[in-house]
Amino acid sequence: MVLLQLSTMRFITIYIAQGFIFVFFLFLAIKILKRDRKRLNIIFSGFYISPVIGFFVNFIYGLMTDVNLVLILNFVTNFGIYYSAIFLVVFDLILLKSEKVITSTKQILILVGYGIAMFCMIFFLFIPGAGVTLNANWSPVWALPFFIYVVLVVSIGAVIPFLYLSFQIYKKFEDDLLKKKWKFFIYGFCCLIIFMYGIFVSNTLDIDLFRTLLGIIGLILAVTGGYLMYNGVGRQLEK
Repeated sequence: MVLLQLSTMRFITIYIAQGFIFVFFLFLAIKILKRDRKRLNIIFSGFYISPVIGFFVNFIYGLMTDVNLVLILNFVTNFGIYYSAIFLVVFDLILLKSEKVITSTKQILILVGYGIAMFCMIFFLFIPGAGVTLNANWSPVWALPFFIYVVLVVSIGAVIPFLYLSFQIYKKFEDDLLKKKWKFFIYGFCCLIIFMYGIFVSNTLDIDLFRTLLGIIGLILAVTGGYLMYNGVGRQLEK
């Protein structure tokens, strides 16, 4: 298989910036699971593990030059990263309603349902001018229909439900310390979502300067967001 000679900026973006996020998120997931393997911990850790898988696949195809293989693996990367938010929706539902109400079956249905909606991204690859192509630097470029579909699925399926549920939970807290920690949790999510939407826009506009700036700002947002969420909630998930 022919390997691509990466530009310095692309190498830094994929293997250093994203590599750091990969290691940091994996570290947080392991810390959460080491505390306990109960369902709530597993679901919350899924939020970190899902993008870790996506980034790992990205590292694999970053040097490849087989267009079809790159597009398929890029789809897997997108799925891993953008699927992660649904774990937080399930996490919030369990905290708000309890596991007796949000049973294992309901949790699986939510995860699978969102997964199916996300998987449908792959069909855009077979529609000329509607999916994902590669530019001269082998970076993904999104067509407008693909951009709209991903934004709608992520927003309606995960972001809006998470924010709504999180504010409902916040209103139930009476302890100021718990409210403060829950705010950290929400702020952290907002940092990560800003980064995620930034990727959507960057891939659609396909402007090198914007991609570079997003790579720098995104690293800060991802690390800050991931830490705030862990510090706000993950650290409290004890046995």
